[in-house]
Amino acid sequence: MVEAVQDAGVVVTGAGGGIGAALARRFAAEGARVVVNDLDAGRAKAVADEIGGTAVPGDASAIVGEARDALGGTVDVYCANAGVGCAGSEAAGESAWALAWDVNVMAHVRAAHELLPDWLERGSGRFVSTVSAAGLLTMIGAAPYSVTKHGAYAFAEWLSLTYRHRGIKVHAICPQGVRTDMLDATGSAGDLVLRPTAIEPQDVADALFRGIEEDRFLVLPHPEAAEYYRARAADPDRWLHGMNRLQRQWEETAAR
Repeated sequence: MVEAVQDAGVVVTGAGGGIGAALARRFAAEGARVVVNDLDAGRAKAVADEIGGTAVPGDASAIVGEARDALGGTVDVYCANAGVGCAGSEAAGESAWALAWDVNVMAHVRAAHELLPDWLERGSGRFVSTVSAAGLLTMIGAAPYSVTKHGAYAFAEWLSLTYRHRGIKVHAICPQGVRTDMLDATGSAGDLVLRPTAIEPQDVADALFRGIEEDRFLVLPHPEAAEYYRARAADPDRWLHGMNRLQRQWEETAAR
């Protein structure tokens, strides 16, 4: 058992399935009291009933107050997991870009705005951001997703560097492919780049708990992502050339 989360009040957004459900199950198994959030009330209730938690359905941007009440007045861990996988290029519609910004970035900002006054007053709190390797690297065929996941990573990084000396713990989870509905929705781009090394949602939860035990900010369920990240920083042009090669391979496959 991880002592840091025993009897903690935990909120997991987007927890009706996939990574969120795996996180909720793992926190409950470790002795935490868990609020399960999802837009789909039925899915939220199903997971909450399974783990002995509390379902608080609705928009992840607006449930902090209700979740806090459900946990008896205190949120100790907030998992900003809800996300949308918007594909498309610069030509994606304004509504697609707005949705990606709202869910993938601004929901995290709004939650932090609600949580931080209490956390800073008591000198403790843990913010877990499900980002994606796309936030460290990028993803072909998905400009809105890649750009906003970069934003989610940047916000988590900013929270950590700003408040770590005041007792705030932050973790950014950056997996590559995970066998969820979102992976299925990535189509041929996901089949090319993500599916060959895809892992299970439970693997992501396990990686987070290793990160909590080791007090690490960056959580990489796919360890090879660290090498890609280093290569990107060391020689951006070489890395971009390699990613462009993947782009061309994807275009050629789609044209057949």
